[in-house]
Amino acid sequence: MKKKVSIVICTFNEEKTIENVVRKCSEYNPESEIIVFDDSSKDKTEEILKNLNKEISFNNICLSENKGKSNAMVVGVENAQNEVILFFDADISDIKEEHFRQLLNPIIDENPEADMILGIPSETLIDYRVNPFKSLTGERALLKKDIEPILENIRDIRFGVETYINLYFQAHGKRIKYTLLDGLTHPTKYDKTSPTKATKEFISEGQEIAVTLLKNYDLITKRINNSLDKHSKKITVSVKKLQSELNDKIQTLLRNNG
Repeated sequence: MKKKVSIVICTFNEEKTIENVVRKCSEYNPESEIIVFDDSSKDKTEEILKNLNKEISFNNICLSENKGKSNAMVVGVENAQNEVILFFDADISDIKEEHFRQLLNPIIDENPEADMILGIPSETLIDYRVNPFKSLTGERALLKKDIEPILENIRDIRFGVETYINLYFQAHGKRIKYTLLDGLTHPTKYDKTSPTKATKEFISEGQEIAVTLLKNYDLITKRINNSLDKHSKKITVSVKKLQSELNDKIQTLLRNNG
């Protein structure tokens, strides 16, 4: 039996795209729970969601005070009723049904191939093949039980949240899979606001990510140790295989010359 899914959409001032995102999530995932968290938008997002909620069933949570992306994600998880959490950005466009299959199938199948799926929109400013920020994608699926232990750790770290989740999963040996979401469009800050404001936001988010890394050196160390252990095990297996092959060849030579 496949696991049930809760889709968490965190939004702030996304009046241009939020309706389409909610509609597509509902249309392509009729059996999934949808939670929309409006982090005190100042545009028409709140009004759009209220009207849409009359037509489409979803859990509409709206704050009167902005508390940041990480808090929005935490509250979304706390309100989720299902086993699998799919975080989905509110400013995405060109959404296809196959995108949800790519994000969810590897984790909801009876024999899951990963513990967290990171979806990379193909239509972004930087080519996904060389994008150094692809691990910070907002499209990610994971098990609720895997993120619950760190909810209080990530509640107030704002845009450092994806960095912390990635570090935590890597430090605990979780399997992470990247998948290219072909055709999915994700705008940059420069597409949504003035160059000056976009630059300031990039700097601010970069600082929050840097602080998250500095404060969680233990997770980085554990991640490195896990990586070394994996490589060590692979080397050990390769050496044993080589020894076995050499022994077989030696035995064959001895028999032929005996």
